[in-house]
Amino acid sequence: MKQHLSQLLHQAVESLQAQGILPPDQPIDINLERTRDRSHGDFASNLAMVLCKLAHSKPRELADKLVAALPASDRVTRVEIAGPGFINFFLAPAAYHENVTQILQQGERYGRSDLGQSKLVQVEFVSANPTGPLHVGHGRGAAYGATVADLLEAVGYRVHREYYVNDAGRQMDILAASVYLRYLELCGEEIPFPSNGYKGDYVWDIGASLHRAHGDALRHPAQTLFEGVPPDEPDGGDKELHIDALVSRSKKLLGPDSYREVFDLGLESILENIRRDLAEFGVRYDEWFSERSLTSNGSVQRAIERLKLSGHVYEKGGAQWFRSTDFGDEKDRVIVRENGQSTYFASDIAYHMNKLERGYDRVIDVWGADHHGYVPRVKAALMALCDDVAKLDVLLVQFAILYRGGQKVQMSTRSGEFVTLRELRQEVGNDAARFFYVLRKCEQHMDFDLDLAKSQSSDNPVYYIQYAHARVASVLRQLQEKGLQWNPEAGSRELGRLSENHEDALLVNLSRYPEIVESAALQHEPHQLAHYLRELANDFHTYYNAHQFLVEDEALRNARLNLIAATRQVLANGLALLGVSAPDSM
Repeated sequence: MKQHLSQLLHQAVESLQAQGILPPDQPIDINLERTRDRSHGDFASNLAMVLCKLAHSKPRELADKLVAALPASDRVTRVEIAGPGFINFFLAPAAYHENVTQILQQGERYGRSDLGQSKLVQVEFVSANPTGPLHVGHGRGAAYGATVADLLEAVGYRVHREYYVNDAGRQMDILAASVYLRYLELCGEEIPFPSNGYKGDYVWDIGASLHRAHGDALRHPAQTLFEGVPPDEPDGGDKELHIDALVSRSKKLLGPDSYREVFDLGLESILENIRRDLAEFGVRYDEWFSERSLTSNGSVQRAIERLKLSGHVYEKGGAQWFRSTDFGDEKDRVIVRENGQSTYFASDIAYHMNKLERGYDRVIDVWGADHHGYVPRVKAALMALCDDVAKLDVLLVQFAILYRGGQKVQMSTRSGEFVTLRELRQEVGNDAARFFYVLRKCEQHMDFDLDLAKSQSSDNPVYYIQYAHARVASVLRQLQEKGLQWNPEAGSRELGRLSENHEDALLVNLSRYPEIVESAALQHEPHQLAHYLRELANDFHTYYNAHQFLVEDEALRNARLNLIAATRQVLANGLALLGVSAPDSM
């Protein structure tokens, strides 16, 4: 509908260009918006005000010429000029009736488009360090990233969904040392567990797997392990120096092969759980990209060499520094430590270099809000590499705070540290979690009401929307039980019988769906779709409570059944994009 009106305006502009009123071959953007008050029309455009300088004309005079040049359309009853030069379109009821038929014909394809022209977009999201289970914060990033990817795909982009596996670096070494310490405890050693180690029960589980596989074969006395290790923080020492020394001692005592086995067991055990959690949450990936591969294939070293060639690397204190302040960062960043080891930041530079080398038209990173300060340094590195930084979008997702009974949920009884995504899904279900996570803009803090998410009431938005879908299915079951018939083809011919205010509201709202999908995709705002579905469900429930659908009048019955069937289809399509099911009964 909006596309049709935009095409009419394009043709009017081309007509004025041919007459010399507007300059030829001038790219024109058509701005067309739905009116807030339908007494002023269904759509309005400010095109005359935008183009008046090019035409050397007053806006209203140019608006008159544009309206006169508009091709005739049976979907438009009249066009008016308002205010300083707005062009207001009043649509014929048949335009909305055609849309109902289009919905029923297109089914799951309704609302999809080729706007993206098959351009290739990479969406990287979650990418949590595989050092522990996914928590509720990761869950919001997962729901948001997955929905952004699905929305972009729906409007014609080719989307590559990627998880960046941080399978190298210090945190993974700390995990490996933590697993080994738990293993030693199972061997009977008394271990003063480091304050900076990973303490979750899942580390015990991995340590137990290691013990089942090797028995006491990897055992070393605790006294030997802690030999020469500086004191921990509770003993007046430095916890960072303490854990790093324990990592070093573990590597030395185990040797390269056994240490790698411990390291990989921790990595693979946790990564497998992450894969499982995300798959069960309805989140899929096209690739799990290994950080280690960047070192093994030479990408990290190549990125560092490119930075050196660009003149943005210097040495200080035995380390190599990237002069990121040249590009607006608050301070320069180390890319190679004094011991010759590249930093995590160097790997991240190489990873983003790799992304752009793969030929993506756009690269979207979905990060936690605590990575806010990381954005300028990554962009600085891309600028230093002379890569097209404009292709990179970084979307920051704020934390989710759980509430139960009006009280903030402090911790999980299992982990002792955080509520896991798995625990949340077990309590409220996938549908509620996926929907609630995208109810707000990603940059806004989110309060997740567990009681509301589980309630079966109109206050629970996901239940309210799913109930509307189920209600339509119930009507169609009643149709069969009563021995009545529904002829969709005849219903399409009788849509003119839909004259009630509730029917008009549904017809208009159904026509908005493609515009909502497009806007939510391009602005990376799934909440637009979530709120739209709530409004559509409300229009349906209001209609349901006010009118009968299975009436004796066959023509009217067919028309109304077409309308509610179209409503069910749009609800199902929208819920699918949000990763939420559309049940036929509740």
